[in-house]
Amino acid sequence: MHFNFYKYQGTGNDFVLIDNRTLFFPNENIELIRKLCDRKFGVGADGLMLLENIEQYDFKMVYYNADGNESTMCGNGGRCIAAFANQLGIVKDKGKFMAIDGVHDFTIDKDNVHLRMIDVAEIKMDKNDYVLFTGSPHYVSFRTALSQINILEEAQKVRYNDTFKEKGINVNFVEIKEDNVSMRTYERGVEDETLSCGTGTVAVALCVAHIRNQSAGQINIKTPGGILSVAFMKYENKYTDIWLIGAANFVFSGTINID
Repeated sequence: MHFNFYKYQGTGNDFVLIDNRTLFFPNENIELIRKLCDRKFGVGADGLMLLENIEQYDFKMVYYNADGNESTMCGNGGRCIAAFANQLGIVKDKGKFMAIDGVHDFTIDKDNVHLRMIDVAEIKMDKNDYVLFTGSPHYVSFRTALSQINILEEAQKVRYNDTFKEKGINVNFVEIKEDNVSMRTYERGVEDETLSCGTGTVAVALCVAHIRNQSAGQINIKTPGGILSVAFMKYENKYTDIWLIGAANFVFSGTINID
């Protein structure tokens, strides 16, 4: 089969996007999704997204990890599919779509996409680290000498321990220097470090706010792929009105033939 695809990236988190409004794509074909995401034999990406029709909203987002399995919410993917919908002429400067974790509003300002994320009511402790759900499950560990961490070794101790190995968890390492917050993320499904993770950035920002006892504002976070911002407010012990803000860029498009 052959079909058109589009490549987008948000702070280095890259995706294959497919306009599937006619439902032509065989989304049950895990090997096909894996091949499309493969950086040697396919297009190459951290994940694949299908844009589909749905009543009452501008579109539906269906997200697959690079391992071919449908996954939970992807924040950078959500920003990229919003930009993709704009390129297709489905939306202009704002819209609303359905994802696996619910409805997401977004606005587009040139290259920047502001994506509203789900509310977060609970941040759990795991010894000195934090566990929370921001559309996807995240583990947040504050460290020093962030650049020196062997992220595969350290993250897999968490990812594959008895608590998390069955469903998996994304693992984020964070370093705070004065007002500068930096992070690195190991993503389940990719099973490697990615240059950026949107839901992970939200998780880190909320943990920083929790530590600082900050009830509202915007936190800028440096990922290996660039800067992302998270705006939020806290109301009755729940984080709400959470917005993930950053660039979402079209890279290229093409036609691919798959046996």
